[in-house]
Amino acid sequence: MDKPPTATSRRIDRRTLLKNGAALAAAGSGLLHTVGAEAQSKPGMMYAYVGAFTTPQRKAHGDGINVYRVDPETGIWTHVQLLKTVNPSFLTLDREQQFLYAVHADLDEVSAYSIDKQNGNITALNRQSCGGKNPVYLSIDPSGRYIITANYTAGSVGVVPIEKDGTLGTHTDVQNLQGEPGPNRKEQASSHPHEVVFDLGGRFIAVPDKGLDRIFVFRLDTASGKLVPNNPPSVATRAGEGPRHVAFHPNLPLAYVINEIGSSITTYRFNPEQGTLESLQILPSTPPSYTGNNTGAEIAIAPSGRFVYASNRGDNSIAIFAVDWESGTLEPVGWTQTERPGGVETVRFFTLDPAARLLYAANMDSDMIVPFEVDRENGTLTPTGRIVHVNSPCTIVFADA
Repeated sequence: MDKPPTATSRRIDRRTLLKNGAALAAAGSGLLHTVGAEAQSKPGMMYAYVGAFTTPQRKAHGDGINVYRVDPETGIWTHVQLLKTVNPSFLTLDREQQFLYAVHADLDEVSAYSIDKQNGNITALNRQSCGGKNPVYLSIDPSGRYIITANYTAGSVGVVPIEKDGTLGTHTDVQNLQGEPGPNRKEQASSHPHEVVFDLGGRFIAVPDKGLDRIFVFRLDTASGKLVPNNPPSVATRAGEGPRHVAFHPNLPLAYVINEIGSSITTYRFNPEQGTLESLQILPSTPPSYTGNNTGAEIAIAPSGRFVYASNRGDNSIAIFAVDWESGTLEPVGWTQTERPGGVETVRFFTLDPAARLLYAANMDSDMIVPFEVDRENGTLTPTGRIVHVNSPCTIVFADA
């Protein structure tokens, strides 16, 4: 694969962004309102499943899981269904896209839903305890037999089996994470795992722990449904960084971690045979000119492996970094402002669509999802001028129609 072009750090001007967004909105008149009439099935049509926070404790007013049909040509989202449920804070699909699974923030539950491929509607199947309070993330193992959950408040990682009919069984394991809390007395009083991610080979599970300033690594014994700590079981981050989310490079033995408290990104060399992580670089996730408060939130890598994206809550931006193909380290490309109008505030979650043509930024504070066009050559983002209005959105997954 070709080496990415050298990028020069720059902050994308907000006035230019708003001007471009307005021009795009005018060119695509009528696209700002996303709930419309029934659409005919087209090649590339897909469904978007959007989870939303629902409780006063989350300062939220969402309703549960919203289902949308997404037109690949116009980008219009048409509302299909609302299934009311409490705080579906993260969603994932099985490999065949027959079932949708959710964890429920501030509870101790994971839930299963069947998907009607004819219309995208979901039907609740069952719920099970994940063994720990406040699960904030879930992943399905490569065999499709188990769900792994990150239980933030409990400081644990849980394992819940998936039955052949897509329903959930009784949890088979809960691993409490142990270690010395970080120096931030408010945010790091105890263990707070925030994500569970399998490496590309499916052999290891990386668990960034915001409270302990560590990234734990496990293997899953699929015969027993038990988690096995790696050797060594974890790697320490810089004190006070508060690692939150991790993304594995699609081509190179690398992993990138966004640190919530430190507002930084750490590049790690990953050994796919031993499951070990070695830090190579730490960069600020915010631009040099930003001096306010901020917390890092989400991180993702373009399918090409050439660009890394990260969201900032406070600076209200999505950072863009180019990957050096030789060293694996990052170089800033720019920061796309996501302030209203034309964008979002407090970007807790974002994701690329399956074709990596659009980046969708979800904002639970201003009740909207904002799509940006992705330039695959230089990694930059341009607002489309469209907005999807959803109350308190916090997660999005896409399925083929």
